[in-house]
Amino acid sequence: MKFSALMAAVLLTAVATGAQAADTLAKIAASGKITLAYRESSVPFSYLDGPNKPIGFAVELSNAVVDAVKKKLNKPNLEVALMPVTSQNRIPLITNGTIDLECGSTTNNTARGKDVAFAVNHFYTGTRLLVKKSSHIKDYADLKGKTIVSTTGTTNVLVMRKYNEEKKLGMDIVLAKDHDDSFLLVQSDRAAAFAMDDILLFGLIANSKDPGDYEVVGEPLQVEPYACMLPKDDPAFKKLVDDTFIGLMKSGEFEKMYTKWFMSPIPPKNTSLNLPMSPQLKENLKAFSDKPAT
Repeated sequence: MKFSALMAAVLLTAVATGAQAADTLAKIAASGKITLAYRESSVPFSYLDGPNKPIGFAVELSNAVVDAVKKKLNKPNLEVALMPVTSQNRIPLITNGTIDLECGSTTNNTARGKDVAFAVNHFYTGTRLLVKKSSHIKDYADLKGKTIVSTTGTTNVLVMRKYNEEKKLGMDIVLAKDHDDSFLLVQSDRAAAFAMDDILLFGLIANSKDPGDYEVVGEPLQVEPYACMLPKDDPAFKKLVDDTFIGLMKSGEFEKMYTKWFMSPIPPKNTSLNLPMSPQLKENLKAFSDKPAT
């Protein structure tokens, strides 16, 4: 009897846990808390402006979702917990229920779509190279036999490995924990280039000590969408997140947010990226697509 009772308790717990995982809004309502992920160096999407103070375009998108959840659940005093994530742990922390929403610089692709869901795409970017101007590197061919760095857990690693193999460049591709660490390898001449989404490279340069020493080179190897991640197979929560973003896009508020973070001076150095909205993003302000990259 003891064994049967124990097994029944385990099964009930498993069922309850599974139901919670499939219903993020119910979990948030029960706990009185929503947990948001943030990145520490994904300028201008999600980055730190002081200790434990994330700011950025994607942070504002997250905050809009929080407001929608508070309204939906009638919980104006809902607790908002913030958790830093890296490229490597962001997906596991969504799938195991530790975080409810991750809005940063995450590529929406079909491989990741097997484990998580994605909201409406909010940006489009491509893999390019951050180099020192003094290196005279202008394109991928100039990296033959050289060491390049990318960030662990990003799609850019796969893109560069495939390109390296196809073009037989003999590059030594090393991995760093986060974007700041990758940039440091170029700054200290331990890598000739940092391969990453071009917008993140522009952000790192703009906020560096000597922005005039660096440049972004090479044509984008492929264009990929960014989107916020949320738990898979949770249509109610995905609808709330999508409706929030679509509302921002329809009202013109999304464009105002874009102008603030991509066309205006931003912290910490009050420099502007001066990056106009891409044709792909302009189109998605009408299409509201969550279509992944392949």
